[in-house]
Formats: sequence, C-alpha cells, structure tokens
Amino acid sequence: MNRADIVEVVGQFVRLKRRGANYIANCPFHNEKSPSFSVSASKGIFKCFGCGKGGNAVTFVQEHERITYPEAIRWLADFYKIELEETKASEEQIQHQQIEESLRILNEFAAQYFHDALLQSEEGQTIGLSYFKERGFRTEIIEQFRLGYCPEDGSSFYKAAIEKGYAPEMLEKSGLCKNSNGRWYDTYRGRVIFPIQGMTGRVLGFGARILKTNEKSPKYINSPENELYVKSRVLYGLYQSRQSMGKADECYLVEGYTDVISLHQGGVDNVVSSSGTSLTEDQLRVIGRTTKNLTILYDGDSAGIKAAMRGMDMALAQSFNVKLALLPEGHDPDSYIQAVGASAFHTYIADHKEDIIGFRMEVGMKEAANDPAKKSKLVNEIAETISRIDKAEDFALQDYYIKQSSERLQVDEQGMINLVNKFIRERIEQDRRQAQNRPVEEQQDYESTPLPEIPGNDSNERPDDAQEWQLICVLLLYGQKPAEGFQHVAEMIYQRVDFDIIEQADVKEFYTLYYNYVSEHESLPELNYFTLHTDQQIQRKTANLLHNKNEVSPNWLEKFGIAMLNGEENYINDVESTLCYFELKKLKALQAELRKQLPQAKDEQSMLQLMQQFVALKKTEQEILQRQGTVIVKSASR
Repeated sequence: MNRADIVEVVGQFVRLKRRGANYIANCPFHNEKSPSFSVSASKGIFKCFGCGKGGNAVTFVQEHERITYPEAIRWLADFYKIELEETKASEEQIQHQQIEESLRILNEFAAQYFHDALLQSEEGQTIGLSYFKERGFRTEIIEQFRLGYCPEDGSSFYKAAIEKGYAPEMLEKSGLCKNSNGRWYDTYRGRVIFPIQGMTGRVLGFGARILKTNEKSPKYINSPENELYVKSRVLYGLYQSRQSMGKADECYLVEGYTDVISLHQGGVDNVVSSSGTSLTEDQLRVIGRTTKNLTILYDGDSAGIKAAMRGMDMALAQSFNVKLALLPEGHDPDSYIQAVGASAFHTYIADHKEDIIGFRMEVGMKEAANDPAKKSKLVNEIAETISRIDKAEDFALQDYYIKQSSERLQVDEQGMINLVNKFIRERIEQDRRQAQNRPVEEQQDYESTPLPEIPGNDSNERPDDAQEWQLICVLLLYGQKPAEGFQHVAEMIYQRVDFDIIEQADVKEFYTLYYNYVSEHESLPELNYFTLHTDQQIQRKTANLLHNKNEVSPNWLEKFGIAMLNGEENYINDVESTLCYFELKKLKALQAELRKQLPQAKDEQSMLQLMQQFVALKKTEQEILQRQGTVIVKSASR
C-alpha cells in the first residue's frame, strides 16, 4: 500500500489533468460532463464531489473493478510486481485464487515458450518469423508485443509444460492444450501467437493465426473464457496503448491484432482492437476511462462498413464522441500505414473521419434511393440511434442530430422528436421488465448501495457539524507541526479542547482513534495510518475530510465572527480558528448555564457571584475574539 502511487493507479483507468497540487477528471463512477473527481498525490486519496465516493488507491481499484478488498490488494501487488503473503482464506477463495494464479503463471510460461520458439528454433525462424517479417514487423515490435510461434509437431508445448510440472487440467482450462481419446495435443500447433495482455502487462490469454491454407480450421482462434480471461472486457493492445490514448485524448479502434501492431510500428500508438468480436459495453467502459473520443477505423468495403456500425449505439449511449474513418478501397490499417507512413495516416484520418450518424444517413440514403419502404426503415434506424444519446448529459448533441437528420431525411422535425422519444420509452420499459424478471438477489445494482458518507456532507447536517469535523481535519493535517508552548499541534488540541463539548459520535470516535494511537505508540500517527486504515469507513471518512470542498459553515462567522484562513502556510490560523470555536462553544455553554441559575439565586450575594462569573466569561470570550483579530459588539442580553 505504501508502494501504490494514487496518481499512477488512478491514471491507469482515468485520464487525469493536473490542477494546482491535485489532479482532476470526470468521475469514473457516474456520468458527468464537468470534472468533479479529484486526486491528491500528497495525501494518497481520491474524492468525487458529485457521487461522494472517496478513498485510497486500494479502495479505488476495489470500487472501479467491482472486486473485494483482498482482490484489490492482489491487483495492486500484480501491478507493482510485489509478492504477497496471504493469511488464511475461505476454501472457495483459496480455490479461486489458486486457479487464477495458476493460469497467470501458466500463461507467462506459455508466452515465453512461444516467443523463444519463434526466435530461437529453426522451425520458428523459418515459418513464424518469416511471416512476421513479410508483414514488415521489426524485431523491436515483435519483442514489444511478445509475439510467438507454436511448433507444428502437435505436442511440443504440452510435453514442455508437463516437464515443468504444470497440471494437464490447467493446460486444458487455459485452452493451450486439448485431449482427444486420451491423447494430448497443442491447440495452437503450427500457428503464430499473439499474447493478449491485461492492464498490468500480465498475459490473460492468446490469439493464434494459422499460416497454412486449411479450410477445416479457422484462420484465428482465441483462448476460451476462464477465471482469468473474460473476452468481453479485454482489448488487444491496451497495455501498449493506454498512455498514448490519454495523451492524444483519442482512441483508434481497429479489427485485428496485426492492425494494432502495424500502427504501433508506424508511430500511431493510440490504438486498440476488439479482436474480431463485436464491441461490448465493458470494452467501451475500459476505453472511456482514458478518453471519450473514439474513432473507428475499418476497411472501405461493405463488410468493413457493417463492422464499423456495430457497437456504435452503445458508444453513443456512453457519451462517446464517435467518429468513423473508412480507409481507401483495397487498404486496411495495416497496409495503409505501411504504404503512407504515420504523418500521412494521421492527416488522412483527420480529413476523412465523419460523425457516425451523418455517415449512417449517407450510406442509408444511397441504399434507399427512391424506395419509400427503405427510407422509412432508415428513418427508424436513425431515430433509434439518436435515442441512445443520453438526453440528460448530451441534450444539445441529441437536439443537433434531430435537426440535422430531419433536414437530410426530409421528415417533419416534431415527428422525428416523437419517434426518438418512442424508442426511449420502449427501452426504459424493456429495462424495467428485464429488472423484474431477474432473481431478487441480482436486482440490486452495485451502485445503489454505496458505503455511507461522512456526516457533514448532507442537507440534514446540523449547523455546527462542519466545525466539529474541521477539528479532525486540522488534527490529521497539522498534528505533527510545531506549536508555541506545546510539543506539537496535536498536544495543543488535546490540552485546549474539552472532549465532552464534541457532540457528534463519529467525530468523537475519530478523535479517540487518533489519541489512542498516540498513547499506544508514544508517537503521532502518519496521515497514511488513516488513509490506509483497515476499516474502510475510516478510509472513506478521511478522504472525504481532506477533499472537502464545502466551506466551514457561515454560522461560525455569523455566531462568533471567526473568519477561516486556509492552507498549509496558514496552518496556525486554521488551528487557532478551530480551537477558538470549541473554546467559545464551551464559554457559551457555561454562560447558558449561568443564565439558568440567575433566576434561582436565593439571595443578593449569590446573584452577585453569578453575575461576576458571567462577566468573567464574557471577558474571556472577548479576549479570544481579539486574539483572533476580530471584534464583535453584542449586548450582554444577547
């Protein structure tokens, strides 16, 4: 957890922009146009002011990937190549972990075996390496993508894996080997190998291309889905492309492995592939964490056009800015970049990419010609596509497309609006029916059960709640800093704040946690004691506190005349202002108690003593206010 850099971790999933000391982004946990998601590198925490989520690097991975806390720790350990020693887990957890880890280890072994076979064996060089060289792949790009070759004899890999101690059942589960009537053979024999890597670079599965003409065998085969490899969540080339996608703020989507590799070799490295499968919502979410600008690159033939349109509606529904660029006829991304180079490739894409709805209208109108039935079908298709755009998030975009399509298709604009709304209603109703038909335990959405937020951030908070949490905030931020007359700020707070005057139970719990640590360890806790605390509620509360955008309640200024001066340079002002609140609160409580006692005084002497005490309290109050540089003129009666 100490090794995990919050900016580096979050940056794997979200495109961050620096703003002052922090980083901001559109929140990955809810749809938004303006960034409300903030990451603090110095404090190691994140906070979204829109949906309220917050925490450290571990909790970010946990919530983003929707995995358990231990799984998030394992993800980070995998990312930073740290070996974990785990305590006892349940039998089910142990079994799942063992299978997943076995597949990871086996895939790494297989990737290295195939890579070595490609570069070091005579067969690999003659057949596999020759193929890659014919495609124009240089040695460095072959190394970068860990390309390989599986020998054709049938069971070379199986024998090598068994010799290394890998279990036959894991070889079968991974899809690397198969069993036919007791005879084991290599699934990818005689094929060149494309390892499919996850976000951390670890091999999740493989794609393999046959080199000989064989009508009975498919051209490409992929690993089967298992505990490690889930096809719908994986994009080929993401590990190599993720940084460039963020810098360019655009993702090129292509069809095949060789398209990705050729574009990288040609200097276009913000590109991924859906590996020949239809684009999925999960894959779009992965892209959307880095950029919302998606340009689909496909061949200029009819098959390429149809392929380009698949997934388009889903992308629009996820608020992508979707463009389509068809390459010159006879070219795919691989051949075209090799023919013209990176600069001309970028220029062509910039000049020829079209918005996806306009493109669909153009193609559809050519096909429809003067056929009214085809035109009616096209109008319905365009209206359904427009209905996918999130109206709340992209109202102007949806309105623009309605106007544009009405003009180009020569239909009534209000009629097009009604048709779009009809598709929206139908989809809402369909979603409702599907939700009703799901088992009860599956109906509750993950996002509907967020962890509780820190008090002080909702509309039901009491007026002074923010000030009480401010005490914890200054304690966490400045507790170790020097304070005149005390060892440090933490001691000053301990001596000057009456614990009983704190009203909120959660604030008292935090306060007690801090000073219990001091008592047990005879030292002050570091900030990461709270940001990395084993209690996730403590983590979240800390993140919320330290990223709190809300100003301290105006009640503080109105009631006591104390104006806050925030910031590292003015920490003494922060501390003094906070302490003054509690000291004044204590004085007000004592004054209120004296007011209650005055009518009950039995004689003039008792009344005089009470009045003297009251005057002394008011004098102390004035001294505190003057020390803060503020003066409030209020009558004693008030």
